[in-house]
Amino acid sequence: MARHIVAKASDVPEDGSKLVTVAGRAIALFRVGEEYFAINNRCPHEGGSLCHGRLVSLVRSEEPGTYRLSRRNEMLQCPWHGWEFDIRTGQSWCDPERIRTRNYVVTVEPGEELVKGPYKAETFPISVDGDYLVVEI
Repeated sequence: MARHIVAKASDVPEDGSKLVTVAGRAIALFRVGEEYFAINNRCPHEGGSLCHGRLVSLVRSEEPGTYRLSRRNEMLQCPWHGWEFDIRTGQSWCDPERIRTRNYVVTVEPGEELVKGPYKAETFPISVDGDYLVVEI
């Protein structure tokens, strides 16, 4: 798989998102604490922009009238119809057997590691002929 530098880590606000385009695909980046996630921006239900969705906690209930919250801000609600997706896996919580959105691996890497060489510039011989520069390729 090809690797793409898509943003600085500081470009994605905590508990927020950023939309990027990678190889013609709209990808929604999310940050929860110090973890970063990436999923396809298009909701598989009816195409809503998941980047504009809301991060919520997972709500569980053992009986009527009681509930508990877990997995703080790891569930993403589509802004159009409220379908929920796990931002770690892309799995739908509305129809988990059939529907998911694609998720992508995200790593945070220091800039100096991404640009490490060695690099060698391509050079061309130049000669002066009268008042003209001539480059030989």
